[in-house]
Amino acid sequence: MNGIIAYGAYVPFARLERKAIAEALGVPAGSGTRVVASYDEDTTSMAVEAARAALRQTTVVPQAVCFATANPPYLDKTNATAIHAALELPATAPAYDMTGSIRSGAGALWAALNAPHPALVAVADIRTGLAGGADEREGGDAAAAFVCGPANDAVAVPIAMASASAEFLERWRVPGDVASRQWEERFGEQVYVSLAQGPMNEAFTQAGLAPDRVDRLIVAGPHGRANRRVAGAAMAFGMKKEAIADDLAAVVGNTGTAHAGLLLADALDRAGADQTIVVLTLADGADVTIWRTTAALAARTPRRTVAGEIAGGRAIPYATFLTWRGFLTREPPRRPDPPAPAGPPSYRAEGWKFAFIGSRCEACGARQVPPQRVCVKCQAVDRMTPERMADVPATVATFTVDRLAYSLSPPVVAAVIDFDGGGRFQCELTDVDPAAIKIGNRVEMTFRRLYTANGIHNYFWKARPVR
Repeated sequence: MNGIIAYGAYVPFARLERKAIAEALGVPAGSGTRVVASYDEDTTSMAVEAARAALRQTTVVPQAVCFATANPPYLDKTNATAIHAALELPATAPAYDMTGSIRSGAGALWAALNAPHPALVAVADIRTGLAGGADEREGGDAAAAFVCGPANDAVAVPIAMASASAEFLERWRVPGDVASRQWEERFGEQVYVSLAQGPMNEAFTQAGLAPDRVDRLIVAGPHGRANRRVAGAAMAFGMKKEAIADDLAAVVGNTGTAHAGLLLADALDRAGADQTIVVLTLADGADVTIWRTTAALAARTPRRTVAGEIAGGRAIPYATFLTWRGFLTREPPRRPDPPAPAGPPSYRAEGWKFAFIGSRCEACGARQVPPQRVCVKCQAVDRMTPERMADVPATVATFTVDRLAYSLSPPVVAAVIDFDGGGRFQCELTDVDPAAIKIGNRVEMTFRRLYTANGIHNYFWKARPVR
């Protein structure tokens, strides 16, 4: 069986303070914050960012992509192909969706662990609910990604796996609904606590492990009360209190399909070699994986940890959150609607549009962004070498703050950026404070959804301040 060779996580920049919900609606909303995907983000774009973070940690090229989410941007069309294209993976690597349910995240990871070749798993979710409801208050948005491959190269290997399934109606959402519905909480709590016992016992037996030898227990699922009950039961059977992982509810929220992956990435960030991590997912059943970390984990130096992703961020007003979620429709600009991207030119420009591939002149070495046939410096014709620019940092050369252009997050900040090693490009900045941007600021590229027109998502790249 494969193990985890590399992993990464992505937490959006925007934050909604729960007290803002209480102030706006006059209802109890608790304390802390929830993470909010920006107006130009969806589960596909977040999955790309998490996968980029994972791939920076390894030279292994995944030979398959599996994308899991309960909130896919497209139905009928495969969403994983956009992730595949943005990462510039081989055309021979298949890309598949596992979508529609929170449990699909556990299924995708299990499939990759049993794959005959290195595989990338990306899990992402955007959680929302009706105004003033528990899902709005307790939800969160995030993504995680794992590169799975041979166990001898892994930072963590599975030493036991067990599962239990049952058909019961506890949480559901039919196509077209904007929010989930949930049965009375005591029912779900009773079912999940009962379901967890069997696979937990089986997994501990497989691993020959006693509860007091567990270094970290992760319990993830959409039912918070059930999660806490199961964690409490584990302590009653001898598990150390300090082994129970923080569920990040106070600072992130429950990220649905992505949550077990996000918590596992956080646990791996904090773990040393030869530690045991138990991950229990409670979603339409119970799935348990027991992981043992390896010496390779100690040698890993992540560019950014989950804690680093969570730190910082920017608070947004509750009205902005409602606008981004589509619950508050604001006056549109008195201008023509943006045109929908056409299929044929998007296909022909896949390398530029999705993978952000520029070109370098073989005659004079000048870099061209976007790619060109004729060198802008020496005018050499058709002497270009493709060059991926998505991971090249840049510097703001100049910028403008446009308060007239329409945006769900006004004002629009447009900038001319100079890439390290050459190449100049004009693009939009995102996750930026317009009052704080300065010439000379360092930025990095991020994959975003520019807009949606006629049901077609226009994906491309923006720049954001280096995080």
